[in-house]
Amino acid sequence: MPIPVIDFSMLNGQGRATTMDQIANGCEEWGFFQLVNHGIPVELLERVKKVSSECYKLEREENFFNNSTPRKRLKELVEKKSGDKLENIDWEDVFLLSDDSEWPSRTPGFKETMMEYRAQLKELAEKMMEVMDENLGLPKGYIKKAFNGGEGETAFFGTKVSHYPPCPHPEMVNGLRAHTDAGGIILLFQDEQVEGLEILKDGKWIDVQLLPNSIVINTGDQVEVLSNGRYKSVWHRVQAMPDRTRRSIASFYNPSYNATIAPATELLEKENDEIKELDYPRFVFGDYMSIYSELKFLPKEPRFKAVRAV
Repeated sequence: MPIPVIDFSMLNGQGRATTMDQIANGCEEWGFFQLVNHGIPVELLERVKKVSSECYKLEREENFFNNSTPRKRLKELVEKKSGDKLENIDWEDVFLLSDDSEWPSRTPGFKETMMEYRAQLKELAEKMMEVMDENLGLPKGYIKKAFNGGEGETAFFGTKVSHYPPCPHPEMVNGLRAHTDAGGIILLFQDEQVEGLEILKDGKWIDVQLLPNSIVINTGDQVEVLSNGRYKSVWHRVQAMPDRTRRSIASFYNPSYNATIAPATELLEKENDEIKELDYPRFVFGDYMSIYSELKFLPKEPRFKAVRAV
């Protein structure tokens, strides 16, 4: 069962109404969908692939296999011959790019390419939020304003560059444990040759199909709250692979740590008489992240309950 694929360029033509409906369905029924013809130049995406792979080879790979905690713990578990699975750790090499973080410096063209990519992806995220505003019946710019805590540009836009190296015992460890994403809008540029990403749909794990140069969109916990449960954050995971390295570049448009997140008043007013509502709390995003850091891989409902207590 493939996840929905949506031609984003059709928003600007006669197919706008159909495309809006497709995005609404992707948000309401799936929580994951792929965009094609999204406006990010293929030439830029090819450069992103190139510099990311080169950065991993030049600056990351040797350390992962020689000194990383996942490798050491897996080796110890194999030697025990207990048959157990490695818990509380992922078979992943990962680093974060943000405006304030330290960037890799030894890979030619890495920073210039990724800065250009991040700028274009942030614009795409803001376009997607406007589509969600319209589909939810909210004023244009509502989600962006909520994430920024009002006017201004205080929302956090980060990019997580991950590689999942070949694993000698993929049955004993996860590439990335199952979780929902804490933040807002997530835009993933995934590997086009190495599978591994799965989402939980109707109680079954299904593959996110590989589609060259697409951008995978998924909604995080904060969009679930703002939409009053119409758009759900979805469980997903990455399987470890025995013989290939998977590349994954996930960017996320998250609220400012000081932003107050709550269901949109307009949705409470419109839906209160129609369906029994989930009781989403009102909270400061920074408080939610403090709880999420401890409970990321557990069900999300206790996170909402815990942040209500805060």
